[in-house]
Parts: sequence; structure tokens; C-alpha cells
Amino acid sequence: MVPLDERILEILKAEGWSSPRYIAQKVSLRASVGRVRERCKMLTYAQMIEPLTPQFQNYDITGYGLRYLQGRLDASNQPRPSAKKV
Repeated sequence: MVPLDERILEILKAEGWSSPRYIAQKVSLRASVGRVRERCKMLTYAQMIEPLTPQFQNYDITGYGLRYLQGRLDASNQPRPSAKKV
């Protein structure tokens, strides 16, 4: 997990489902839309968020993501993607 991942989770928790473009506008870490999209794919693989469309245009936080934000889940126990998977 990187700081951007936590901000993505926090935004999804507060705002509800969102697109990578919207998240990039809201995040205070000056992340590009491409970088947010990349992190969303990683968070999807780790089961922290889920895409709402097959085209990966909108995402929502999962129960795992909520538990992580509450401090009740260790992210190191979640699946870790390989470069080929993302």
C-alpha cells in the first residue's frame, strides 16, 4: 500500500463510487488520472475496491477496504498482483 492507495479508499468511503478521473481531482497528492487508474487496478486485485463496470470506469470500496481503513485488516495478507496481472 502506498499513500495514494489510502487516499483512494478514503475518497471512495466518503463519496461513494467514483471514477479514476474524479478521484484524481479530489486527491491532494497531485496524482495523474493514469496513476490513479493504475492504483485502482492494484486495489481491485487486492480486493480493497471493485469495478462497477467491465470497462473499469467506476469503482466502489469493498468490505475489505472498509476494514483496512478501520485498522481491522492487514493489507500484507491480501493478494499481491504480479506485473502481468495489472
